[in-house]
Amino acid sequence: MPAPMDAVLFDLGRVLLDWDPRYYYGRFFSSDEALEHFVQHVIAHDWYLEMDAGKPADQAIAERSRRFPEHAALIARWKEGWPVMLRGTIAGTVDILDALRRRGLRLYALTNFSNETWPLVKARFECLSWFEDVIVSGEHGIVKPDPRIFELAISRCRLDPAKTAFIDDVAANVEAGRACGLHAIHFTSSEKLRADLKELQLL
Repeated sequence: MPAPMDAVLFDLGRVLLDWDPRYYYGRFFSSDEALEHFVQHVIAHDWYLEMDAGKPADQAIAERSRRFPEHAALIARWKEGWPVMLRGTIAGTVDILDALRRRGLRLYALTNFSNETWPLVKARFECLSWFEDVIVSGEHGIVKPDPRIFELAISRCRLDPAKTAFIDDVAANVEAGRACGLHAIHFTSSEKLRADLKELQLL
């Protein structure tokens, strides 16, 4: 019988923190279709992942504005709008995190996050202090799903992958975590996460 799990490694954005560019940029568009095109193609995931990998926001904004000059004015609002994009925490997941903490599980986070915004977020949400350690991509210049950042987390947090549950909302990150030996859970809702953790006898 395998040893029981003793650690949980959380992603943060869209798992514990309710972050979405639409919360800010929605006010600038008269149709959902136009907003979706802007979010999916202009301020796309691959673009802000560059900032999560350590690129300064001012540089990223300038480069993107040159690529999409017709949207330059909106791209330039990224920094001022970012706090609005972070609406708050996802209450159901915070409750799960608290329950795991009360059970004495070792809790860590592995997040794709800009090192410019991370200090602001860390100060804003008390529940982030419940983690023993947080691996922030922007501080290391490596983003998920690069296996190197998983290896860093495993080493720095002294994790036994076979005894660690990893939670992420991005399928590619889940697959990468699983390839590193972690018990990876694809997050779709707090309710489903609670059921998955109960199945692993962590709740």
